[in-house]
Amino acid sequence: MTQEKPNPQNNNPQTENASPVQLDDPTTSAADDPASAPFLNIGSEAEITELNQKLSEMQDNFLRAKAEGENIRRRAAEDIAKAHKFAIENFAEHLIPVADSLHAALATEAVDAKGFKEGLEITLKQLTSAFEKGRLGEINPAPGDKFDPHLHQAIAMVPADQDANTVVSVLQRGYLLADRILRPALVTVSQAK
Repeated sequence: MTQEKPNPQNNNPQTENASPVQLDDPTTSAADDPASAPFLNIGSEAEITELNQKLSEMQDNFLRAKAEGENIRRRAAEDIAKAHKFAIENFAEHLIPVADSLHAALATEAVDAKGFKEGLEITLKQLTSAFEKGRLGEINPAPGDKFDPHLHQAIAMVPADQDANTVVSVLQRGYLLADRILRPALVTVSQAK
């Protein structure tokens, strides 16, 4: 009997037409193939020096930009603080002549009440002009105007010969700064009949 030796290539009939399998060669590494591992490709000494120099420049630029940002923020905060501190500077400039007129009126000896009243009227005109320049408006409703709770504060309801919920008299004028109410006008309001 003759014993047949097994053929190592013909052990499996399915692998006869298959392509041979290549095993990884342990002597090759990913560094030999730049496409498979681009980060492992280490350049020359000159390239490393150049990259370190670029890194230093980028760090320097970053620190400069950060410092500039902090300076801008600090300057903006100072500007806001100055704006709050000197916000009424323009308005105060318009009030100074009014104060000068009041001091002059107090310093003179008034001979008659008519002259004193004329001086007060001139000073009031100066004050009204200063208010207009500073966008400060008066709330002074006329008798019979409709009561507006946004502009007026009712102190009392009184019987009157006019429509209900209308202004009878103004006890104290109110003031607006631009569109914001600083103080509502104090008024009496007519009762319903």
